[in-house]
Amino acid sequence: MTDSASFQPHDVDLFFDPHCPWAWMTSRWLTEVAEARGLNLHLHLMPLVIVNEGKDVPADYRAGLDRQWGVVRVFQAAKERLTAEQFAALYTAVGTKFHPEDRKSEELAVVTEALAELDLPADLVEAAEDSSLDEAFRATTATAQKLVGDDVGVPVIKYGDGAFFGPVVTPAPTGEDALRLWDGFALVVSVPGLYELKRTRTSGPILA
Repeated sequence: MTDSASFQPHDVDLFFDPHCPWAWMTSRWLTEVAEARGLNLHLHLMPLVIVNEGKDVPADYRAGLDRQWGVVRVFQAAKERLTAEQFAALYTAVGTKFHPEDRKSEELAVVTEALAELDLPADLVEAAEDSSLDEAFRATTATAQKLVGDDVGVPVIKYGDGAFFGPVVTPAPTGEDALRLWDGFALVVSVPGLYELKRTRTSGPILA
């Protein structure tokens, strides 16, 4: 008989937006942890265009969000058409260009370039104009918000029976630091009544 106290789930779900640098750093940390600890990492879209829909945000931020629909739709089409490994590779390729290389303003040009580099279907970029895809990422956003509430953004991580917004961390921990953070997160997320740990952010994203 397996001791339930020692049982650890192998599946971890990450809800992300490809445009968010904080979600990017969390994804890099979690990808390293998953490989080291034998976790199955599942990626799901939680676009900030949906998270912030109907909210009162600054005009320049809203304008930036409005430019993001196309990329999100391409990622949704990729999620539906590609294998999990290919989808993760696409996020890595696009995220590297968006964040460490600071090419986020190039939007679909970057995605087109990444698809070519990975030898993935070039016609995926045509999904940028396909609003019928929106229902799917609205649904995954709703799933994440059901887990953690609608007053948070990305990233959201579900592990076992628990889920949290975050961790929001910069730079992305690596090596033993990455594993220590994971062990702490896995412990915290297992406590049903623990809702919040927070301090004022004093640094922007450190992406290099």
